[in-house]
Amino acid sequence: MKSRLLITLLTLFIAATALAHVETKEIEYREGDTVMKGFLAWNNDMTEPQPGILVVHEWWGHNEFARDRARKLAAMGYTALAVDMYGEGKQVDHPADAGKFSGELAKNVDLAEARFQAGLTFLKEQPQTDAEKISAIGYCFGGGMVLHMARTGMDLDAVVSFHGSLGALTTATPGSVKAKILVCTGAEDPFIPAEQIEGFKTEMDALKADYEVMVLEGAQHSFTNPDADEFGKKFELPLQYNKAADEKSWEAMKALFHQLY
Repeated sequence: MKSRLLITLLTLFIAATALAHVETKEIEYREGDTVMKGFLAWNNDMTEPQPGILVVHEWWGHNEFARDRARKLAAMGYTALAVDMYGEGKQVDHPADAGKFSGELAKNVDLAEARFQAGLTFLKEQPQTDAEKISAIGYCFGGGMVLHMARTGMDLDAVVSFHGSLGALTTATPGSVKAKILVCTGAEDPFIPAEQIEGFKTEMDALKADYEVMVLEGAQHSFTNPDADEFGKKFELPLQYNKAADEKSWEAMKALFHQLY
């Protein structure tokens, strides 16, 4: 019992120490005439530019959850930018509004690509970032977005989708996917059924993509977000946080980035 307690305390101490060296700042960048409000996080201990990671938010918009993931990436040594895909830092707290904002970008992929590219360009320009080493992760809506960017052949080393839609917004061609792809999806997620997973695998095989699909047993939609249970109960949606799935998928992401960087 004492040894387990000591291990737990040591783990918490290490995590707290890592976060103590994380610097953050609210930032603004532009896509056309639209002001995009993001959140940049980096590790003060790093004396050289580090790989950059874009974090694309859930359909709720650029919120604290996306920022927390950026902080965690910075604690690992990366320069992370939680991007703004809706413009002006807009956030919503109702599924109807979330569906409206995310749906508009799904229908207007040129705008989605332009807004993602604006964040990518900003991240590359930061002195803390190694502009030759850039990847992206996304959650829910953001997961579908980073997969779309991979399908278009955008200049990314890897993309990681957490409980994101797997359906294609546009048709990719063999050889177009340059980024390594990791998909982390819940086995009990009704929004991402087994046939969608199999369809994605078939598509990726045809595209000759370098990809991995991790299906997490017992996990429902939004399994990475600690607020998922509250949202699920409030709106009667199949959303549920799953600590084991969250940690397992995060470790898989870390392994991919360690392989690359």
